[in-house]
Amino acid sequence: MTFFDANTGAGVAPRSLDASSMPSQRERAILAAGCFWGIEARLRRVRGVEASEVGYTGGETNAPTYREVCRGDTGHAEACALAFDRTTQDFESLLEVFWTIHDPTQKDRQGLDVGRQYRSAIFVLDETQRRKAERSRTQAQKRFRLPIATEIASATRFWRAEEYHQRYLDKRHGNLEEAQELARVF
Repeated sequence: MTFFDANTGAGVAPRSLDASSMPSQRERAILAAGCFWGIEARLRRVRGVEASEVGYTGGETNAPTYREVCRGDTGHAEACALAFDRTTQDFESLLEVFWTIHDPTQKDRQGLDVGRQYRSAIFVLDETQRRKAERSRTQAQKRFRLPIATEIASATRFWRAEEYHQRYLDKRHGNLEEAQELARVF
């Protein structure tokens, strides 16, 4: 299910953040927490999440490719865009999952993945999400000894990653349980 309007460009489809075609009970979220393969595999399985895509956001260039993002040429983060049903899942509960699936105290890295593209970030779509994200980060900080490095930034254009990255762990491993276990490692 595609939940952003798509255009064509440089091997990936740029996405606008226009919600006019989305049902009123559906909300969007864009989260970054290291390699997008693992976070997408985990977040897609959260109750109420109806769609997910991985891609690049928060950078300075148009239509970035995976190679450019990995070289550090674009400033983009690997991120997961989600559509979820507000009647079964709220933004705050989704953020609670977000804090548990990565180490938000690491700056510009997750484990062995090092670079700005692996930063922890919540890309907010409006001021309501910003307030909720800030409250959530304050609450989450109580559980961590080190300071949380997660950025809260206004969402910029989301560029859908190349098709082979979409649901990567499911495609590569085929086994749902194995993919879920690997998602905890990333």
